[in-house]
Amino acid sequence: MAFYFSNFEHRKPPEPLKTPWIIQVLWQCLAVAALILGANYIRWRWMSSLNYDALWYAIPLVLAETLAYIGTVFFTINLWKEWDVPQRPAPTDINECLGADEQTETRPLKVDLFIATYSEDVELVRISIQDALKVTYPAPIDFKIHVLDDGRRPEMRAVCEQEGVNYITRETNIGYKAGNLRNGMEQTDGDFLVICDADTRVFPTLLTHTMGYFRDPDVAWVQTPQWFYDLPEGRRLPDALRRRLGVVGYGLGKVTEAVVGPVTLGRDPFFNDARMFYEVILRRRNWANASFCCGAASIHRREAVMQAALRSYVWAVDEEVARFTRDIPDADAREALEQAMRPHVIMDTELTPYKFHVSEDIYTSIVLHGDTERRWKSVMHPRTESKMLSPQDLLTWMIQRFKYAAGSMDILLHDPIFSRKRFRLSLPQTLMYGTTFWSYLACLWNTVFLISPLIYLFTNIPPVSAYSQPFYLHFLPFFIVSELAFMFGTWGLSAWDGRSSYLALYSMNLRALDTVLRGEKIKFHVTPKERQQGMFLYLVKPQLAIVALTLLGLIWGGIKVANGDIEDPSGYIINIFWGGVNIAAMMPMILAAMWKPDTAASDEEEGV
Repeated sequence: MAFYFSNFEHRKPPEPLKTPWIIQVLWQCLAVAALILGANYIRWRWMSSLNYDALWYAIPLVLAETLAYIGTVFFTINLWKEWDVPQRPAPTDINECLGADEQTETRPLKVDLFIATYSEDVELVRISIQDALKVTYPAPIDFKIHVLDDGRRPEMRAVCEQEGVNYITRETNIGYKAGNLRNGMEQTDGDFLVICDADTRVFPTLLTHTMGYFRDPDVAWVQTPQWFYDLPEGRRLPDALRRRLGVVGYGLGKVTEAVVGPVTLGRDPFFNDARMFYEVILRRRNWANASFCCGAASIHRREAVMQAALRSYVWAVDEEVARFTRDIPDADAREALEQAMRPHVIMDTELTPYKFHVSEDIYTSIVLHGDTERRWKSVMHPRTESKMLSPQDLLTWMIQRFKYAAGSMDILLHDPIFSRKRFRLSLPQTLMYGTTFWSYLACLWNTVFLISPLIYLFTNIPPVSAYSQPFYLHFLPFFIVSELAFMFGTWGLSAWDGRSSYLALYSMNLRALDTVLRGEKIKFHVTPKERQQGMFLYLVKPQLAIVALTLLGLIWGGIKVANGDIEDPSGYIINIFWGGVNIAAMMPMILAAMWKPDTAASDEEEGV
């Protein structure tokens, strides 16, 4: 059976990023300078720059700048240094993965690979099974593949029988993917679990390159980078212009690239290039033992998952009993009620190795990292060991991103993840997880940043006392040094895509936050693996509104400057820049709503 991604089978994953030591030193020096200049700018904003005639406008903006600066501090700590856990040889015996007090009889490792599926095309799952069957290992190993089918499909069972792998299903879909994984764990006995989605196609080297980390008996899981191999590779600017303008366009493109550097059009229309997340953000959390699990393409130690689940189960029982008895003043009566209630609560409480939650992966990571009895470790492996499919339309992309945002904010607002009573995260771990949750809350202050230039352009009311020399002396050094710092901090990758999506996702993240605050249940939508038909401009109405209003504001302000109605045009200049950045950040998502696969480019790539 042919799929659209058949055209991309020849692609190879990129090599892991390697940041030269001099670049790391430059990044760290510039980052410190940027934080100092930023602190001075925020101090000046609060103490010396507020427009007291428009505090309704000035206070929200300076508050947004302060919160964004805190986010910069978090992000700087996250990116501070690149450090990989040393890779060790693959173990040949289970005892090589156990502590001195856990030794058992000599035997090969048992590894279960789970492919979780619900409604995906069974032929797509077949390809994932066939790739999993090619996994090799340099020693004898008890390796089994299990398809966990929550769709209870006879055709999926038939595929498993044809490929010679185990088929596991259940009568209900309680707990969604987490419940599916729990059901798989109950029916298997592997020492280690490989978690895969229906489209996760593992490489033969997966176990050979990752199992060595488990020689440390405290390593609970290893996450490998997710590589979306079906992303459009795009066209270089000269080639794209030549298709439309001929030789003249090609020459214009060459001249442009000579000035600004290589420019690629049509690459990754949905911001799915995961290298910034996996190879920069998550990889640089290794030093803090705070690299969290992202589900697919991860390997877990069964003992760690079960031990953390049991402790969470005990805590949940204790909390439920205390909820009904804590207000009883008489100690004897309270104890008697606790003893009477506990057996019933135990029976009614679910034991969940993977939290029944839409974001079960990061929640389980927090549970393991915060285990009060054992300091479980995580590893972000730098090399790609599998390939996956990316969303092929904006609707699919937003379903996926909404799930991430709402799930993360639900954890932050409804679970005591930073409570020392239940979880004992270290300070570096707290900062790293705080960075993740803070980034989702940024929709609040990003909305202010998007609206603020509109207020100035239409009303000519400044949020600062004056756009004068002190403003530029405080703002420009911080802005320039910060830009240089993060250019070196993300060396080898473009930081613009991440920044653009960070701003453009403001409306979706606001909706996710509203959903969580209203207590609405977050639905677990399976991410479609095929392109959904149609145009999706209705999904980007907020982004279109920002672009349209900003353009109108720029025109309106320009007319007022031309007519001499504005005494000091310097404020207009800074807001032109500010509004231009906002428009540039909105445009990729708007273009993504109209994007369609370039079939001609795919045919050329295959030599058709």
